[in-house]
Amino acid sequence: MLIRTGAVCPRGANVWRMNVSDTISTLDSLIETLKDGQEGFRTAAEDVKDPELKTLFNRFSLQRSQFVGELQQEVTRLGEGEPEKTSSIAGAIHRGWINLKSALAGGDENAILSECERGEDSAVSEFQSALEKELPADVREIVERQYVAVKAAHDQVRDLRDSRGK
Repeated sequence: MLIRTGAVCPRGANVWRMNVSDTISTLDSLIETLKDGQEGFRTAAEDVKDPELKTLFNRFSLQRSQFVGELQQEVTRLGEGEPEKTSSIAGAIHRGWINLKSALAGGDENAILSECERGEDSAVSEFQSALEKELPADVREIVERQYVAVKAAHDQVRDLRDSRGK
């Protein structure tokens, strides 16, 4: 349900806002997704031998951590409850898949890249779903910026996988 607020948001613009609890739910879902990516990339960095991939995966893990902090701050700013602090069960299963696949394949970096891309497919989809919702302008700006970075990471991982698979 959309409500018109007469309040001015901290960034100074009158906004049409969706129900605050719906916004927080959307942000919490993104936080879970980002935490999944943070842990997945950290796990992948541990499993690869290539120093460039290790650096890349660690950089993506750190980026996801920073994005989580940003969204948690928005949830706190919106003032209803505590922001999400955990990853999803599906993410834990996915991280386990990375470990299993790398163990079975002897640390095959192409297999790890494929699993990272699969995880990023999910993240891209989650961000696209969030952007289909009515979000306050200031929140939308953050989600759009993060989406661009998540999509770029996905594409970089996909391209690396494709170039190494040949």
